[in-house]
Amino acid sequence: MKILAFSDLHLSGRHAADIVAASAGADLVIGAGDFCNMRQGLDRVAAMLAGLQAPMVAVPGNGESADELRVAGFPETTVLHGGEMEFEGLRLFGLGYGVPETPFGSWSCDLSEMQAAAMLAACGHADILISHSPPRGLGDVTSGGLSVGSDAVRAAAERVQPQLLLCGHVHDCWGFRGNLGRTQVANLGPMVSWFEVEP
Repeated sequence: MKILAFSDLHLSGRHAADIVAASAGADLVIGAGDFCNMRQGLDRVAAMLAGLQAPMVAVPGNGESADELRVAGFPETTVLHGGEMEFEGLRLFGLGYGVPETPFGSWSCDLSEMQAAAMLAACGHADILISHSPPRGLGDVTSGGLSVGSDAVRAAAERVQPQLLLCGHVHDCWGFRGNLGRTQVANLGPMVSWFEVEP
């Protein structure tokens, strides 16, 4: 199955246009959060992505809530936040928000490590784990050298060992690729990224 994935669109019309154009060759599109900025403009992003030519699975970033994402009007989109779904034989589990809590203020949708771990406990099996936040130690280093990824996300990936862990959130690591056991970890960014996955 051909999967087109991205994160952290942040209202970028240029990147949205690239994603829509590329979606003609995708079986599934995955958006790993932060579609808008500071809870503003989600309706504009939905309009930008209205031409998607494949179904999308999305998790909320810290820039939008799960409820806001669900009502924004994205076409053929399933929002996962502490839940799972099956798509053509693939099991997907999604967890949004910033984990651990960010320093960005009251607008940011965040979870503590304990809250994230409790939600991730529901993931018994997944071919693809979608998390807005990266796992601790992979694709999570800021420009200041701080590792800001999630221990809970890393523990879930180590336990479940999905084929893919798709994330974003830490802009300084966009494009990162690494491995955690048998799991390929990718901090996506707003560029078009392709993955081939079989159930």
